[in-house]
Amino acid sequence: MMLGVACISHAKVQLPQLFQSGMVIQRGSPIPIWGKADAKEKVIVRINKHQVATMADENGHFRIDLPPMKAGGPYTMMVGDVVLTNVLVGDVWLCSGQSNVDVTIERVYPQYPDEIDHFSNDKIRLFRVQNETNTHGVQDDIRPTPINWKALNKQNAWQFSALGTFLGIRQFEQTGVPQGIIVNSWGGTPIEAWISADSLMKDYPMLITKTAFYQNDNYVKTLMQANDEANKQWDELLNKLDGTQSYPLLSCQDSDWKTIDQNNWSWHETGSVWLRQHVTIDKAHAGRPARLLLGTLFDQDITYLNGKEVGHTYYQYPPRRYDIPEGLLQEGDNVITIRFINKYGAAHFIPEKPYMFAFGDDRFSQNPMPKDVIPLSNTWKFHVGAEMPSCPSSDVSLQNLPTTLYNAVVYPLAPFAINGIVWYQGESNTGNPAPYADYLKKMIGCWRDCWKDPKMPFVIVQLANYDGRQQTGFPRPITPQTEPVNSGWAQLREAQRLVAKEDPYAELAVINDLGETVDIHPLRKKEVAERIGLCFDHLVFKNKKIKLSPEIVSVDVSGIAIQLTLDQPIQEGELHTFEVADEGNSIHNVPAVGKGNIITILNTPFTPRLVRYAWKDNPLDANVRSLSGLPMSSFELKITK
Repeated sequence: MMLGVACISHAKVQLPQLFQSGMVIQRGSPIPIWGKADAKEKVIVRINKHQVATMADENGHFRIDLPPMKAGGPYTMMVGDVVLTNVLVGDVWLCSGQSNVDVTIERVYPQYPDEIDHFSNDKIRLFRVQNETNTHGVQDDIRPTPINWKALNKQNAWQFSALGTFLGIRQFEQTGVPQGIIVNSWGGTPIEAWISADSLMKDYPMLITKTAFYQNDNYVKTLMQANDEANKQWDELLNKLDGTQSYPLLSCQDSDWKTIDQNNWSWHETGSVWLRQHVTIDKAHAGRPARLLLGTLFDQDITYLNGKEVGHTYYQYPPRRYDIPEGLLQEGDNVITIRFINKYGAAHFIPEKPYMFAFGDDRFSQNPMPKDVIPLSNTWKFHVGAEMPSCPSSDVSLQNLPTTLYNAVVYPLAPFAINGIVWYQGESNTGNPAPYADYLKKMIGCWRDCWKDPKMPFVIVQLANYDGRQQTGFPRPITPQTEPVNSGWAQLREAQRLVAKEDPYAELAVINDLGETVDIHPLRKKEVAERIGLCFDHLVFKNKKIKLSPEIVSVDVSGIAIQLTLDQPIQEGELHTFEVADEGNSIHNVPAVGKGNIITILNTPFTPRLVRYAWKDNPLDANVRSLSGLPMSSFELKITK
């Protein structure tokens, strides 16, 4: 694959896509500069009084390692005849994983409206790696992209990773030096896609065979075309069968429609349904601009107000926040109409989300909620539009195949100098958590090999609390898990914990208190970034005063009591979500108390074989915290005599 051209046409030097004007390069370490030129051509790199020369090899490849530089800039960098301007020297961080890295500033805006409105820092630069796959093997460069390395402001950050943005802000506030944030993530992807073929081949040869099956480009193209045609045909048939013209109108007669409660209804067919709700608007609110909050819906919706479409969302995860223009809300009767479209599963509302009209200047905020609101009723009028068979699918989703992302978007980034890596992924592996620890070790190892840095710092972001029972196309009641369960989410968190604990160059950011029961994409990304930053303070900047989440250092069993000694004091009092296994491996809830750096589990009427904590998908009652408020990770420890 040809490297991206970073200069005018006919230039002799071609640089990778990461090398653009506005870039940030890593302070305090050698800075690799590489690319292509004419065979045997001399290439000179000049920046900040440094001048280093090399010769391109017989294939035109060259690499120069600039000497370490102090933070500063902006500088002009010349690589042969390529001129890059506004280059800063500071710290560069790579954020990778799946959709919780993808979640944008736009999505989290209601959590931090004032702060986001005032984003402005030219010394924080944002770079988004474009999504791409490769089933054939590693490639030289990432996919070309428009102008990148954008300076932080509201507009540039709006569709950028919220996690990455807040990490850049936090690190700048801590260090005062320029920050470069590279985001390289893809929603829904399993960890296997991010691991090299060499790392998987010995222990998981079938995974490599799985990817090899899709190396026939004609076969893949045929499958994708068939999938596109199936979706097109399904949509056309749905629209033909569904009466889409009159239902949104205020004049539509819905008196004979069935009445349902949005939190207690089921419709277990694919296709479309229509829901209508009448809302009375008083004179004080009539005509005013508003925001309609419709929580989160499953799956696709087209939403109308008084016959006018006000919003359309194509899949389940984005919050429905639809802006109502001035003059559309009338005094008296108004009607909201929702057309649900589901190609699989049952249409449903997600509970515990806001459903309301919000007015006033604070209507864009949800933290705190707006002051002037008109809540919606839970009651809707219901009408089946068209019942349909599930849409046939032949989508191959190449991004979910082993090695495809390592090949296309990881390998090409190296050896760009970076200060550390954030890995936030795992939701897509909770269905089979058993091999995750091994996968994670292999992934970290092959990335370090790629950068030729065996000490590359990694911060592993542990999965947030979330009710994994929501990962379905059908609505379920939200009932807390109180009895012991065999949680796939807890098992994966344990794999993350153990890998971080065994790796001297990795840390674990525990966020089991920052999730949402019903939303796999929790919005408190600034708080997640703060915990990642604390990990880097400890791991990269060697700040030994930093105390991270409490960890167990020893276990002592005396009679029917278990004593856990921690590495630091914790908030004292009764502690919850502890469980102990008896001689027959039955799991029991047990009481515990904390004092100083000791947790004592009392009154176990049997010889304990195992103790575990917060072993739930959604451990809401877990309350072991450091004195600074950081939560302890869930864990499972076998007790040996």
